[in-house]
Amino acid sequence: MQRSLDTGLGEVKAQLIQMAGYLEEAVKYSTLAWKNRSREMIDKVNQIESKVNQAHMDIDAACFKLLATQQPLASDLRFLLSVVKINTDLERMADQAVNIANNTEFYLKHTPYPDLADLIKMSEIVRELVKVAIDSFINSDSALAKKVVDEDDQVDQLKDKVFQNALESIKMKTTDAEQGLNVILIARNLERIGDHATNIAEDVIFSISGKDVRHSHSREKGGLNEK
Repeated sequence: MQRSLDTGLGEVKAQLIQMAGYLEEAVKYSTLAWKNRSREMIDKVNQIESKVNQAHMDIDAACFKLLATQQPLASDLRFLLSVVKINTDLERMADQAVNIANNTEFYLKHTPYPDLADLIKMSEIVRELVKVAIDSFINSDSALAKKVVDEDDQVDQLKDKVFQNALESIKMKTTDAEQGLNVILIARNLERIGDHATNIAEDVIFSISGKDVRHSHSREKGGLNEK
């Protein structure tokens, strides 16, 4: 039974790693879409979504089968529970990437936003957090996971700057209100991707150590940030 369980756990991990690869591509292309004003990148994000959705269902089914038939204990049980939660976060991150692609459709209909520096920096940090969170799972590395948890606040701070600058640009009429709103929505979805990356990192720590760190650091939300 243990040999069968080990095989099943390995297959589930391989499936999740493949899904994570799709997700990284979706986040990358959703960023390039608005940054490079590329409709081709928008199409790529939408194409990837169907792969993520199918993987989401397949991984859940594989985990539930192992839980029902193999009766895993201790660390194996924590691993499977973490995979189920990570699987959900990856699927939701793909949804956020699609949201960014959809907002970019509207963004491309307007004059380019005057200052994308903070949004670009924010997107770069988010993509790095996603990569590190996934790497922490692949390598069972709690130190990498903790790095994601510790750095999530950078994303929140940049998102606040993007919001403030967009609202000021609308007020000063240096950009139209709809374009300012598009930028705000893109930033909001990037922030949510960062939050899901943090969730993944927390689940990796739980899987490795059994320690629940979900509420051990400050992640204050408010106003437009509310989930």
